[in-house]
Amino acid sequence: MEEMIVEEITALLEQEDDARLKAYLDDLNISDVEHLIDELPQHAVKFIETLSSKRAVNVFRILDFPTQERIIKKLPGNKLTELINLLPPDDRTSLFSELKGDAVKKLIILLPAKDRIEALSLLGYEEDSVGRLMTPDYVAVKIDWTVNRVLSHIRRYGKNSETIDVIYVIDKDGVLLDDIRIREILLADPEAKIGDLTDQRLIALKVTDPQEEAINVFRMNNRVALPVVDDNYILLGIVTVDDILWLANEEYTEDIHKIGGTQALDEPYLDVPVFELYKKRVVWLIVLFFGELLTIFAMSNFESQIEKVVILATFIPLIISSGGNSGSQAATLIIQAMALGEITIKDWWRVMRREIFSGIFLGTTLCLLSFSVIICWQLISGSLEEPTRIALVVGCSLVGVVLWGTLMGSMLPLLLKKLGADPAVSSTPFVATLVDVTGLIIYFSMALLFLKGVLL
Repeated sequence: MEEMIVEEITALLEQEDDARLKAYLDDLNISDVEHLIDELPQHAVKFIETLSSKRAVNVFRILDFPTQERIIKKLPGNKLTELINLLPPDDRTSLFSELKGDAVKKLIILLPAKDRIEALSLLGYEEDSVGRLMTPDYVAVKIDWTVNRVLSHIRRYGKNSETIDVIYVIDKDGVLLDDIRIREILLADPEAKIGDLTDQRLIALKVTDPQEEAINVFRMNNRVALPVVDDNYILLGIVTVDDILWLANEEYTEDIHKIGGTQALDEPYLDVPVFELYKKRVVWLIVLFFGELLTIFAMSNFESQIEKVVILATFIPLIISSGGNSGSQAATLIIQAMALGEITIKDWWRVMRREIFSGIFLGTTLCLLSFSVIICWQLISGSLEEPTRIALVVGCSLVGVVLWGTLMGSMLPLLLKKLGADPAVSSTPFVATLVDVTGLIIYFSMALLFLKGVLL
């Protein structure tokens, strides 16, 4: 279906039939128009320019930033002014925060004085705060108003609101008292006071709260919008669920990239230039390269043991990969649990206790498997000296390395969070590199313990 749309639009573009093109575009869903822009990026400006104003805004706001930036640079002045003025304040703030200073100045000048003040106010909040997400377009009513008066107020101002699903109740000073679903107002007695409909079950976001916290609040509560207040509980704006869904997708993508040991991509993978991909990935590879140098240093200290018992070198990949895998598993589980709000820094002891038991059980399982494999190897080939002692070295090393890996993988994200850093940077490659070094130390320490005076 999408391929057919692209073919028909391409034909209309070749025929330069703007009237039919506009009619066709206006009949499409905005998601279909977004797909067209992805497929035919060279015509993105043409599509936005051709669409009716409202639909152009709805399409523009769901595009990724690089595409928005390209359109802004080429869009005619009158259409650009119209587009920027019709963008909802939260989407406009998001766009301005991504643009460079000069570009922002040029766009802000296009806004009316009132909207210009509003945009500058929203940009004044920290980049990752709820203040950057909120929109000041909402419907607020006084607690002593009747339902009839509230409905008249909604009819007058509701069309300019981001949503009228929820109405916010304030006092004479603008302090937020409660929120009421529109359904309750529509079903209430027209002469009833709004104060009689409130239930005091209010959930609000602080304007300075981190955006990640807003995601968690929306996740735990069935709301289409949440009010945003300052320290004095003055209502400043609202955050709607559509913005939270976009934000959650961006956060998830960024965390996945970091867990994989690369910087987050700003565009879809296939749209990123190869050199840009190189720059995003090379930093982490260099960091991990120097981390692995520690592994070489650790092995150099045990050269004499390896020379005497060459078979020890055979099991090194098994040891370090088992530790890295267990650490990566633990790190992924903890980062995900933190992202979902299931655990916090205060839960560190509970996490550690669980991971100690998990590490022991997992390590013991691998220990028994390795012991069985080594004994079977000896029975088949008969080439090992002191097979039981070698099996003890490998098996006990696996218990220690897996236990250490699970502890490192689970504690590093919590430690980074405590230090104010992003837990996702304790990515699986980073954990694996750290565990590699310590795993070798554990392995050769076990070799000295069981083989000293026998093979060493």
